[in-house]
Amino acid sequence: MKKVKVIVPVSGGKDSQCCLKIAVSEFGADQVLGLFCDTKFEHKKTYAHIEKLKIIYGAEIVTINDGDVPTKVRKWGRFPGGGSRHCTDELKIIPTKKFLKKYAEENGEVLVYYGMRLAESTERKARYENKTHKDLYEPHLIMPNKYPKYLAKMGVMFKLPILTWTEHQVMTYLDGMHNPLYNDGFSRVGCFPCLMAGDSDKERAFYYDEVGKAHHDIVKKLEKEIGKSIWTSKSGSQRNNEDQADMFGGPGCGVCSI
Repeated sequence: MKKVKVIVPVSGGKDSQCCLKIAVSEFGADQVLGLFCDTKFEHKKTYAHIEKLKIIYGAEIVTINDGDVPTKVRKWGRFPGGGSRHCTDELKIIPTKKFLKKYAEENGEVLVYYGMRLAESTERKARYENKTHKDLYEPHLIMPNKYPKYLAKMGVMFKLPILTWTEHQVMTYLDGMHNPLYNDGFSRVGCFPCLMAGDSDKERAFYYDEVGKAHHDIVKKLEKEIGKSIWTSKSGSQRNNEDQADMFGGPGCGVCSI
């Protein structure tokens, strides 16, 4: 594993890409390493975009994997959501933690640029409002109970370079080079769809194209296996009654699409 000054976890989304671009501009491509945690549940456009980022910014991006979404759902007997974000924990955070530990053991200190923004959610605003985009933080202070204290002792420090940025600032900075899924109305990219998302977001993904349909088929099988529904609202369940969805080729009873 080569020694660099900055590691940037990248998801294929706009915020992590923004951090990758900032890191390259500050330190040079040869001093930046991207880290992509593959959940095996991404859209093919996201996989293609990760490859494109290597060309755009010239930095190496390594892909790691520690399982897949369907396996985690079966393991826990439920879909992620609420207080159980097992997909994020086991497919993103834990693999990243292991990677950073191994990196520090082999190379020593390193900065990690994380694409967190206060404007992204009320939860993040409450959690990070006392942080700044300039300071360095020990990993366990950014994500308590997720990253261990020993990472800081090994020289791993986090920075939040776009903490106060708006979505408009991020997209402007990327100058049209963002993941094409944003152009098709998806506000977040990563797992396709994120199974913790609202029902309307899941519907949009499931009926988007052949990838969405394939993932929908996987989810329907999981529903039967674990005995739980992916739909979290009454309206979502009603709109996605299978008989009606098949009749009209998409979610809902069809009346609203006339």
